Amino acid sequence: MTDASRPWLARYRPGIAPDAPPSPWRTLPEMMAASVARHGDRTAYRNFGVDRSFREIGAEVRAFAAYLQNRVGVRKGDRVAVMLPNTLDYPVAMFGILEAGAIVVSVNPLYTPRELEHQLKDSGAIAIVLHEGACARLQEVVARTPVRHVLVASIGGALGFPKGLLIDFVLRHVKKMVPAWDLPQAVRLRDAIKAGRGLAFTAPPLDTSDIAFLQYTGGTTGVSKGAALTHANVLAQLACVEAYLPGLMDAPDEVVVAALPLYHILALVLVGIMGMRKGAMLLLVTNPRDIPAFVKLLRGTRPTFFVGVNTLYNALVNHPDIGQVDFSALTFSGGGGAPLQLPIAEKWKALTGRTLIEGYGLTETTGAMTMNSPDIEAHTGTAGMPLPSVEVEIRRPDGTRCADGEPGEVFTRGPCVMQGYWNRPEETAKAIDADGFFATGDIGLITPEGLLKIVDRLKDMVLVSGFNVFPNEIEEVLAAHPGVLEAAAIGVPDAATGEAVKVFVVRKDAALSEGALITWCRTELTGYKVPKHVEFRDALPKSPVGKILRRELRG
Repeated sequence: MTDASRPWLARYRPGIAPDAPPSPWRTLPEMMAASVARHGDRTAYRNFGVDRSFREIGAEVRAFAAYLQNRVGVRKGDRVAVMLPNTLDYPVAMFGILEAGAIVVSVNPLYTPRELEHQLKDSGAIAIVLHEGACARLQEVVARTPVRHVLVASIGGALGFPKGLLIDFVLRHVKKMVPAWDLPQAVRLRDAIKAGRGLAFTAPPLDTSDIAFLQYTGGTTGVSKGAALTHANVLAQLACVEAYLPGLMDAPDEVVVAALPLYHILALVLVGIMGMRKGAMLLLVTNPRDIPAFVKLLRGTRPTFFVGVNTLYNALVNHPDIGQVDFSALTFSGGGGAPLQLPIAEKWKALTGRTLIEGYGLTETTGAMTMNSPDIEAHTGTAGMPLPSVEVEIRRPDGTRCADGEPGEVFTRGPCVMQGYWNRPEETAKAIDADGFFATGDIGLITPEGLLKIVDRLKDMVLVSGFNVFPNEIEEVLAAHPGVLEAAAIGVPDAATGEAVKVFVVRKDAALSEGALITWCRTELTGYKVPKHVEFRDALPKSPVGKILRRELRG
């Protein structure tokens, strides 16, 4: 890459190098081992008031890796799914799988049986670590998947006596959040870790090009597919962000708020793995949707680093008790996943004194591609500049480059771009060209200030609270309802979530109601994918070849 091909470099802050330095480690287990050795007794994670040091987490990770090797038979390259909320068990499961040389398959803990079955079958996962509230869902589908080993965690399992026991009792018997389940092959995760402490462990021969994560993302076919992210991809993302944000998480008393679910690429890398890399304490928020409890938790600490999505910031700035939180130590607050709205950014700045730093990236790019400068005085409404070592081009449909200010599809190239889609060479070839540029499917332009602004999406994807929802998946679920003749799904503006799903339905059964359709969708789709609006029509607009024209439904 030449500086001439990257004009944004002239606008970099003084001292920011055009390229990120190479990572000092080849793999994520190497990185973790260095952090454990360096930070030792410093607190690595806090959850429900219980702390775990880097040394304690390192010992549990090694024990779990030994269990996977000896009792599960995990070998290098095997896939192991993780379906957990943000608890002390998450880093142990994730880093333990990586230590054993296996690939982490990140699974949304709210997935329905249908969604879970697809991901387990597509990834070929031989084992799964999941929270007990999801066991009944796994039970419905496990026989149709390659999974033969099930490791079960509870919310309170890692918290010790009596706190953990009390929390689990309330969740199981008072709040009734753990449906009855029967999985004969299940082993309690904490029992597995205990057993692993007495087992030998042999480090597998990992290298930078080995896959570390399968992060599932939507596809235009309506079927989610796994973005294969290597150890090199993840370590490069850390290096690129650190090069752009020198001093990030370097304070000796860093408190990183881990509110976004760690299965999401933004939280996984920029919070979960970066925190381990930098020796920061992660405040694990198990249920960020409980805003009153979240605000109460924040009142008990002085956060220094905060990453969220627009809907989370919106909920926080509008909570009556948020003014009681001490944000005086906050050094960085950022957002991604979906555009940050200016009124919310302004309220956050008034509340905390910190400008929200917006970035842009995708699962396929291991997170951030671009980011605003941390010294901006006000929210820009843009996604900022490419990070060091990252290239961005705006292209016309014929492949030629757009002039500044001219909208076109956003393409990117750099060390963070995925290896490809798992077992989908044709889709990979469509997404990544011969020069290594990844087609994002988003429409953007370069502003006069040299900043990337996302203006539209080439795909029909809907962004709900920063999470991808693909219309084909919604339509497939609706089409399976016996009372539906035809259906189409689009995204519509929503004040709370940025966008919401709206469906247009032609009924086969005239008695079919909106409520019945919503109930049907709730059994088949994760909550954020469920349509918020239903409109019944006599017919749907179609092309001459019979394809439903979503653009006409958008109006």
